[in-house]
Amino acid sequence: MPQVEALWYAGAGRVERRAGTLAQPSSGEALVAARFSGISKGTERLILEGRVPASEHTRMRCPFQEGDFPFPVKYGYCLVGVVEEGPKEVVGRNVFLLHPHQTKALVPVSALNVLPDGLPPRRAALAANMETALNTLWDSRATAGDRILVVGAGVLGLLIAALAAELPGADVTITDIDPARRAVAETLGVSFALPSAAPKDRDIVIHTSASSEGLKLALASAAFEGRIIEASWYGDKDVPVPLGGAFHSQRLSLISSQVGAVAAPQRARWTYQRRMAKALALLRDDKFDALITGEIAFADAPAQLPSVFTGAGLMTVLRYT
Repeated sequence: MPQVEALWYAGAGRVERRAGTLAQPSSGEALVAARFSGISKGTERLILEGRVPASEHTRMRCPFQEGDFPFPVKYGYCLVGVVEEGPKEVVGRNVFLLHPHQTKALVPVSALNVLPDGLPPRRAALAANMETALNTLWDSRATAGDRILVVGAGVLGLLIAALAAELPGADVTITDIDPARRAVAETLGVSFALPSAAPKDRDIVIHTSASSEGLKLALASAAFEGRIIEASWYGDKDVPVPLGGAFHSQRLSLISSQVGAVAAPQRARWTYQRRMAKALALLRDDKFDALITGEIAFADAPAQLPSVFTGAGLMTVLRYT
């Protein structure tokens, strides 16, 4: 039986490697050896801190999770590996799957997303983020020529801005309190501004900073009947929403976005599989390597992950081989 190790959030601020075994693959299953997995800095930090609200304990479960919130839980959803055993058409193929951080995974073949040619496995660890970015852009209903502001230059915000910048004639700016994010934004072909210089009168404002200050800026930056898309997740944190001032006179719309359902404008035609395939295809552009700013060995993860969550970097990946 295959021997595996997985990362568990064992208690507040505590990460452990735990050993286990897997069954042999049966018909319709595949055994995947991990190569990389991506750390979801926002979501997994909240999990490490035990800040998943009781109301979300069921909805926040990731595929193949073990344990229950708040602790201990085996969590993660950005695993890239190579198929070691399974149907001959997938053996030896690099794949992405929504699975916790683990050295090997036994999953139904239907859970595999084969990487397209030209997408390196390390960069494919961004696939879940790209899928969320695509869904958020759909929720915004942004179109050609729109004036768009993205508040928060983390991984998600930068991916959304990069996709929006491909809309014909769109005027796209991303803003963040960290001036070091300017270089990454410009690598992705997006204009950058500090919050004090963020443009106003935007048709679409997308908020990803998970802060009350960022949400306030997003609301203040929208034009008449502008759409503000809230793509942050705050866990158990209460966030003041400034709905006074010009919110009503400007007839603003504040809209939530979350990747768990395909965005309404595309839902009739897009399946989850089609959306993920498109996210992987979009990542074939080399410029997205700029979003991976850290790499640590899986064996070192328990000691190093807490500092990853408090550091200034973007995506950190775990390396398994």
